[in-house]
Amino acid sequence: MDALSDLAFFALLVKRGTLAAAAQELGITPPAVSKRLAQIEGRLNVRLLNRTTRRMSLTPEGEAYFSEGERIVADLEALEQRISGGESVPKGLLKINATFGFGRQHIAPQLSRFARQYPDVEAQLHLSERPVNLVEQAFDLAFRFGEQPDARITARKLADNRRFLCASPAYLKKWGVPASPRDLQKHQCIVIRERDETYGSWSFRSGARQETVKVRGALSSNNGEVALSWALDAHGIVLRSEWDVAPYLRSGRLRAILEDWEPPSADIYLLFPTRTHLLAKTRVMVDFMLEAFAQYRTDGKPENKDKKIMW
Repeated sequence: MDALSDLAFFALLVKRGTLAAAAQELGITPPAVSKRLAQIEGRLNVRLLNRTTRRMSLTPEGEAYFSEGERIVADLEALEQRISGGESVPKGLLKINATFGFGRQHIAPQLSRFARQYPDVEAQLHLSERPVNLVEQAFDLAFRFGEQPDARITARKLADNRRFLCASPAYLKKWGVPASPRDLQKHQCIVIRERDETYGSWSFRSGARQETVKVRGALSSNNGEVALSWALDAHGIVLRSEWDVAPYLRSGRLRAILEDWEPPSADIYLLFPTRTHLLAKTRVMVDFMLEAFAQYRTDGKPENKDKKIMW
């Protein structure tokens, strides 16, 4: 095995975080991963990773080998893509990340269409509950709610996406309709545990007025689909994205409440690492997705941002 393949192997191992995860990615056994790592360390005569039964960490030499090696491998890949026509012909592997719900409902069907149109591009969709780091975990594209402030990432707006406060007619008949954000403190609110520092805090704006309310309820979850199912079963009020609740608002199974008060938007963005030369496989995927979701984007004019359900 040559030095370049060792660099690529070590970068993959660091990004996956464990021998088992790297072995699964490579299609080999964990002992085989451990053996190859030992061979690299033996050849270099240094220890690259500190390993215990539960975790591993980079040594100073490993940090240098990883950071410089990753740059070398990326430069080589870019060179080969340029020479082989990868900058002009869409082909090769695209690693894509999205959240479970949105990925299953909206991205997977579009990738099915994309695969028929671009058979030489291999699209690998990774669904996760939490966002991944595109640069560190070597993803080519990701779909995110809310713009990302990372200068290394390019963000293209994929779709408008408001949040709605919703409850079932049965719940509202029993408990009444809140007239203001503060009234939510008297209600059963179904809270989604995403970030501990914002858990149970809902913010709203109405003109120049802003309010943040601490809410609670008997049921909470770290999964949005579960929370939505509880709202449909009349257990309380939920705050969810438009793409998620639109069918139920149209059918009447859920009703929007406090419509004069707007929660922060959750517009959906397509993210990819910023590069001087965008490879053809990435460029066609970005263009394809932007066209596929064009109906869900407005031109930003206030008169076009009414309460009409888009999704």
